[in-house]
This record gives sequence, structure tokens and C-alpha cells, in this order.
Amino acid sequence: MALGKVQVNNLNLSQGEQTEVERYFLFVGRGDVHTGSVQTLTVDTDLDAVLGSAESLLRTQIEAARNNAGENWSACVLPLADGDAWADAVDEAMRQVSVEAVVVTDPVGASTDLEDMQTKAVQILAAFMRPIFFMATTRALDVANETWADFQAAIKLLTKDVAAENVMIVPALWGPELGTLAGRLCNRAVTVADTPKRVNTGALVGEWSVKPADKDGRKLDLSILEDLDNARFSAPQWYPDYQGVYWGDGNTLDVNAGDYQVIENLRVVQKAMRRVYTLAVARIGDRRLNSTPASIAQNQTYFMRPLRKMSHSTTILGQTFPGEIEPPREGDIAISWPTKYSVEIYMTVRPYNCPKAITCNILLDLTNYATED
Repeated sequence: MALGKVQVNNLNLSQGEQTEVERYFLFVGRGDVHTGSVQTLTVDTDLDAVLGSAESLLRTQIEAARNNAGENWSACVLPLADGDAWADAVDEAMRQVSVEAVVVTDPVGASTDLEDMQTKAVQILAAFMRPIFFMATTRALDVANETWADFQAAIKLLTKDVAAENVMIVPALWGPELGTLAGRLCNRAVTVADTPKRVNTGALVGEWSVKPADKDGRKLDLSILEDLDNARFSAPQWYPDYQGVYWGDGNTLDVNAGDYQVIENLRVVQKAMRRVYTLAVARIGDRRLNSTPASIAQNQTYFMRPLRKMSHSTTILGQTFPGEIEPPREGDIAISWPTKYSVEIYMTVRPYNCPKAITCNILLDLTNYATED
């Protein structure tokens, strides 16, 4: 007869909250102090202490991001010394922090710079399993020597024939566009599924009322902005007879007809990737995930967990504030076993419709209702 034994095991079901990476951006650019060192930033950080008192593109974009992000903004910055490469700095930062996006504040000079950013995003995903996107900017208009047409022709060469779904680029028109867009994407009043074009988020914060002019005195107008938008730049815009300057689409450099031509589609999928990754790691070697019908059904529910959370909506005073995606439906999680020891999981992420162009048709009724009495 064996002696009686009792064993109590603490089973971890991976039901806790996951660390949020969304809205936490890394800024990289030329700096004067703390070069090569990752520094953290919040809304009350003394930028003189972190970046030095001298004006710089890096400081300009960070100030614009902080102003447009609103409450509870946080970020990190890695100032570059002269001669340092942004790619090496990003590699160093990835060993220390996890971020949703990298904002490179030094202007890009060639289309290959944008392709290098796409390559770096792919490398980071492969090395760290971190979905990430890059934000870049162009040089400014040479007011003394360039017309808007000259400027448009020059910078459109940057995006021509580039396929880079993980890269955005903004034109430097007023100056702080890059940081302004980064701040708008980090605004906690909206979700990662909201377009920066959303007018109800508010007008851009900063000095936008005076429109820049070229060497001939022509002021920036909507035709220029529309041309840049068609060339896949992410640019500000305004609406006639409506006060304030807002943002246009958050364009990426995805290919024509690609799924991720706008940043909100990329962000919701990348968020789902981060959430499901930790759940998948927790199932490695766990025989609760097997090919039986009961296990398939149980694990469809398990892997649907981040989608259900992302789809949570709130209704108050008759107004519904939708979640980041539509609630998952039956069949949105599919599990298959190509071999005895490997499993493939397919997930469907379904964004809501969003009005980016609104047409109002007004009809005139001239019926003489007096004759009907």
C-alpha cells in the first residue's frame, strides 16, 4: 500500500491584463545632449534638461507631439550625435524599450531611406516579435528659391514606386507636421482604430492660421495638399468656411489596393498581433490545444479573447461609442493542424465603416398641399 500524498498546483490560465504598447512612440533625431541614450518623456518633462535649450528639429517635433496628444502622453527619445545613424540607434533602443512607432525627425533624402525603414520594421518583427511602424518627414520648402510646384516635384520622388506598408511620411510645410501627427495618433480621447482625419478630435494645436508661401508669394492651398495626398503623403488640411486646420488621411506607403493604405487599419491589426502573441506563447507544449473538436472549440474562444476586448463598445445618453473593431463572429477564428506538432490559427479583424467623404443631397418639395384639403 502506498502512503497518501497531496499536491497542490498553481495553474496559470493567462487571464491577466497585457502591457499596452500602443500610443508609446520613440523619437530619434539629431540632438545636443544625452546623445545615444534613451530618455523618457511625459507631459511635465523639462525638455531643456532632456534635449538641451537649443532649437532643433527633434525638439520641435516632440513639442508638437506633446501639445497634440493631450492628457497622459508619454514617449521616449534617443538623440543622435553627428555621424550617428538612425538605424543603429533604433537597434539600441529596441534592446531597452518596446514601442508602437518610431518617429525619425531628421528629413529623409531619398526613397531608399523609406525602404530602409520598412526593412527595419521587418527586422524588428523578426527579432523581437514587435509589430511597429515608422514615421518620416521631408525637408522644408526653400522659400528663397522654390515654388510649390518645384517642392512638390522634388519630394514626390521620395514616395514614387516605394512599397512600405509600415512607413508614413509627412511633408514639412509649416514645420511641426511630423510631431503633430504623432501626437494626434497618441491622443487617448480616441482609439487606435480612429483616423487622424477625425474632425471631432479637434483642430491641430499650434500655429496653423498663417499659411506658408513660396518664393513667388503663392500661399499654400488645398490643391497642393490634395496632390501630396495622392502621392501618399500624410498632410494637414482645412475645410472652407470652417475654422481651424485638421489632418487628412494617415496614409502609409502600402501598394495600390493594399489592405494597409491608411494607418488605422495597420494599427488595429498590429494591436491584435501583440495581444495574440502572448496567448500563443502560453500554449506552446500545452496539450489542451489539440486536434479534438472540444479543444478546437475551447481554443477558438481562448484566441478570440483579444478581439472581444478590442470590440467592446459603450453606450451613454443614446450615443454609442464603438470599439476598435466589430465584435468577432462565429468562424472568425480558424484552427488547423498541418502536421502533428504544428498548428495554424487564422483570425479575422473587422474594422467599422468610417465616413471620410460625406455627400448631402437636399430635395425641394413644391407640392401645393393646400389643394388637398
